[in-house]
Amino acid sequence: MRRLLACLLLLPLVAAYPPVRRVAQPAVRDWNRTITRSPAGEVVIGNPAARVKLVEYVSYTCPHCAAFTAESAPVLRGQWVRSGQVSIAIHPAVREPLDLAAAMLARCSGARFGAVHDAIYAGQTGWYTKGAGYIGANVTQLNAQATLPRLRALADGAGLTAIATANGLTPHARDACFANDADMNRIVALTEDAGKVITGTPSFALNGKFIGSATWATLEPQLRAAGAR
Repeated sequence: MRRLLACLLLLPLVAAYPPVRRVAQPAVRDWNRTITRSPAGEVVIGNPAARVKLVEYVSYTCPHCAAFTAESAPVLRGQWVRSGQVSIAIHPAVREPLDLAAAMLARCSGARFGAVHDAIYAGQTGWYTKGAGYIGANVTQLNAQATLPRLRALADGAGLTAIATANGLTPHARDACFANDADMNRIVALTEDAGKVITGTPSFALNGKFIGSATWATLEPQLRAAGAR
C-alpha cells in the first residue's frame, strides 16, 4: 500500500513536465536534382558553385560511357555531386542519328535530366539493338522525312521515348523537343566543338584543364586530388 501511495504521489510531478519534442532536422539538399546550363550550353548536374567542376564528353551509343556512368555512380553522383562538392557538365559528342535522338530527349527533360541520362545508359544495349532493327525495317520511310520528324521516329522506334517518359519526361516537353530545332542545333554545335579536342568518349576536363580519355579508376584519384570529398 505504501509503495502504491508513493507512486501515486509522484504522478503530479511527472505530469507537470511537458512532453519531450523532437527537433526536426533540416533536410539535406541533394544537388543531383539541380540542373542548370553552362555558358557554353552544356547541361550541368549539381551545384553551380562546386569547387570541383568536371566536364564529361559523352556519346549515348558509347559502351565505355555507359560503363563509366555505372561504375562511377556510387561515389561521383551518389556522394560528391549529391553533397555539392562536384558538378558535372555533360558535353555531347554524338556519333549517329540514334545518338542524337537520345541526346535530344535527355536535354529536353529539364529537371529530370539526371534520371533520363542514367536510364538511357542503363538501357543502352536494348534500345540500341531495337533502334538498329527499326532503321533496317524503315530506312526508305525515314530517309523521306525531314530531320526532326525522322529523329522523333527513331526515338519512338528504338524505345528511347518510352525510357525518357518513364523517368520523368513530360508529354509536352517531348513534343516540344522535336518541334523546335534549337536543342538539336546546340547539340550539333557542342559536338563540333568536342571534335576539336577529343579523340574518343568518355573524355574529361577537370577545373578547366582537359585531361582526355579516362576510366573511373584513373579519374577518381584526380578528382580526389582536386578536392572531391
